[in-house]
Amino acid sequence: MIKLRTTAPAKINLTLDVLDRRPDGYHNLSTIMHQVPLEDEIEVMIGQGEGIRATTNLPFIRAETNIAAKAARLFIDELGKLVRISEKNTGILIDIRKRIPVGAGLGGGSANAAAVLKLLNEYFGSPFDEKSLVDIGARVGADVPFCLIGGCALCEGIGEIMTPLARIPSCYIVIVKPRASISTAQLFSEYTVAKSQVRPDTAGAVNALKAGDLCGISSRVFNVLEEVAVKKIKGISEIKRVLMRNGALGASMSGSGSAVFGIFDDKGAADSAASFFEKSHSQVFMLRCE
Repeated sequence: MIKLRTTAPAKINLTLDVLDRRPDGYHNLSTIMHQVPLEDEIEVMIGQGEGIRATTNLPFIRAETNIAAKAARLFIDELGKLVRISEKNTGILIDIRKRIPVGAGLGGGSANAAAVLKLLNEYFGSPFDEKSLVDIGARVGADVPFCLIGGCALCEGIGEIMTPLARIPSCYIVIVKPRASISTAQLFSEYTVAKSQVRPDTAGAVNALKAGDLCGISSRVFNVLEEVAVKKIKGISEIKRVLMRNGALGASMSGSGSAVFGIFDDKGAADSAASFFEKSHSQVFMLRCE
């Protein structure tokens, strides 16, 4: 049996705009994604039993529908077109130690899937180049392509069209996950593009990243899906207000929620904000981005 290990970092959406609904039912997006140092631990065991399975340290995550196992199955299917291999005769066990909150809009599942794809590709001798692996990832989930590339990028289409960007300047990010979560499908179904009165300044945020302007980036963080999410979970608005009162340069909900992040240039202020929320929330993270 071979054991492969890696970590899978979360992402936040510095900006998120929903442009229109596609004929396939998905929405075209324009979003700036940025990886953050909040990571799940992934172990892939090859030659372990039969078939492809996944386990986690969280009992409410269903192993049979785990997106990381889905990614592994798709990888083996595609590899089977090149060499004689199939899911049936390939014993793969994926063990995931979750730290990234579930149902938070932080891309934890997508990060896990991307990590598994990269591990398997490396183990089998890199049969797929980056573009091919991204194509496989796009069939697994909309955020998987970005999680494969990492860093910071402007993501368009359903997330598969990526333009690499400079990373955010050195700062501190506080992430707070409310107890409640939101169904991504429900959130998008209730969001109406035409009714949005305010949209993110994506171009301005891109320019601020290029200039290394932390204040310029922070002042432009914005997520159009918040207007639906705050009606479902009132705590989102309160978390943003408290983050800003405690010195955040900007605050926004990430992805489809319900996690909220604040960007700080001062470690003391970030520590203070995190400590405040730890009294009432079980999932609070203070991260340093460099």
